[in-house]
Amino acid sequence: MNAGEEKAARTHKASRQIMDAEVVSREKKTARLRALRIEKEEAEQAARDAAPPVAKKPARKKKVPAA
Repeated sequence: MNAGEEKAARTHKASRQIMDAEVVSREKKTARLRALRIEKEEAEQAARDAAPPVAKKPARKKKVPAA
């Protein structure tokens, strides 16, 4: 290897380390956010299940136009 190839190899290795660290960081963040979303959805579902059913208002009668 000549000096240019060695420098390119070091640069490539450094850039791969940086990109790999970013991938790991992104995957950790995604997993954390997914867990929070699932927890939130479960809490919302439990709240909906625990809430009493809402009584619906009776529908209004439609006016029939005079013929």
